[in-house]
Amino acid sequence: MKFLLVILIPLLFFIPQKQIKPKILIFSKTAGFRHESIEAGKIALMKLGQASGFIVDTTENAELFNTKTLKNYSAVIFLNTTGNVLNKAQEKAFEDFIRSGKGFVGIHAAADTEFEWEWYGKMVGGYFHSHPEIQEAKLEVIDNKNLSTRHLPEIWTRKDEWYNYKNLNREVNVLIKLNTSSFSGSIHPNDHPIAWYHEYEGGKAWYTGLGHTRESYSDSLFLNHVLGGIKFVLSDE
Repeated sequence: MKFLLVILIPLLFFIPQKQIKPKILIFSKTAGFRHESIEAGKIALMKLGQASGFIVDTTENAELFNTKTLKNYSAVIFLNTTGNVLNKAQEKAFEDFIRSGKGFVGIHAAADTEFEWEWYGKMVGGYFHSHPEIQEAKLEVIDNKNLSTRHLPEIWTRKDEWYNYKNLNREVNVLIKLNTSSFSGSIHPNDHPIAWYHEYEGGKAWYTGLGHTRESYSDSLFLNHVLGGIKFVLSDE
């Protein structure tokens, strides 16, 4: 019996460990304007997850924002959320989630959400102010080292709904700016950020103002931009 234990115990060290896939929660509850692109966005992000090795759940149920449920996720994506979508207890659970070292990804109208929750506004990086009509614009990639911008051209021309912002958090790291001479309606002359990231209270936050249109979610450049944002908040980079 002792002889068998001597042989079997060392063999346990050679059993390959099963790799645990990170789990992402997509939250798309709306209490204001509802984007027609939400469903296309959910499908596209789930496909990204399948192809990239992470598990994706989707919900519009704010009750999932509790400590017990959130601890199962590595990051939460706010996909075109609008208005006041969480109550005070749910807000506190989400704050604790970020402070535990987890990640946040905000897409487009994530900035049109929770205007009375100052903590959230600083995390997302700014609040929606207004927007001109959907039109083509030139985007200037000013940081091509981030996972979300490495694949992008230095000047990226695309059509979308371009947000103007208020209460911008100047401590974020800007990734992409809009060339304000390439479209009409900007209230940020010569300095119009549209995508950024930062470390926030122990966690990571990444935001893109792109993603209003349904067509965005079949655009490989945009999808890889978002995928890079997800990978960034999941990484140690």
